[in-house]
Amino acid sequence: MADESKIPQYKKIYEILRKHILTGVYAEGSLLPSENELCAVHNITRPTVRQALEALVQEGFIRKKQGKGSIVRKPPQEIGILSISGTASAIGNQYLQTQILQKPQIKPWPDNFPFELSEIEIESGCIYMERLRLVDEQPVFYDINHIPNINLPRFSSRSFENKSLFETLRTQYQIEIKGGEQKLKAIRADQLIGQLLKLPVGEPVLNIERKLYTNREGFHIYSTIFFNSARHSIFGTF
Repeated sequence: MADESKIPQYKKIYEILRKHILTGVYAEGSLLPSENELCAVHNITRPTVRQALEALVQEGFIRKKQGKGSIVRKPPQEIGILSISGTASAIGNQYLQTQILQKPQIKPWPDNFPFELSEIEIESGCIYMERLRLVDEQPVFYDINHIPNINLPRFSSRSFENKSLFETLRTQYQIEIKGGEQKLKAIRADQLIGQLLKLPVGEPVLNIERKLYTNREGFHIYSTIFFNSARHSIFGTF
């Protein structure tokens, strides 16, 4: 778990403002409090406030307008599985449900892994978990995650039901997604994927293999995703 005393001050303000935007405290088009107001409320300096606001700009939560301030942007309403901000940020927690099919479990890396692993990753093993993500109660994608078992205390004991993996990594372990690489191909749903995504066997499904880079040197997150694009399109940039 993250030591609160070691979290940069700007990150604390960023998390507060981000939460307020996502929960609707500040609606699309509204103004965030001014830099002076944020300084006064949180007893912080102007450079710290500006650093927090710049992080929100980079993630697309606000835009800055000269002479007006920080204007809230509506979070994208497409499935953000290609977005570094994550699906919960893209679609909104009020619409997204997460079912845990396999709780986090520490195990060796599988044979024939689609990405090259470092020696440290191989030696440390991985945390394996499976999730089914639903939008408006309809299954949209099934994902399999492999996370290096490196300095993630109590991770396997956490509950991820209806919770964001990226947000947990960011707030509890100070691990942020910074970009990544991915391989996409169309496949036909087998019996398991068809059952989970409520598709006929043989129906086309988008298969995505992802390697996500983080702010922790040498620490990557790997995902295998099966996406039902019948009702939703894909949003996001790397």
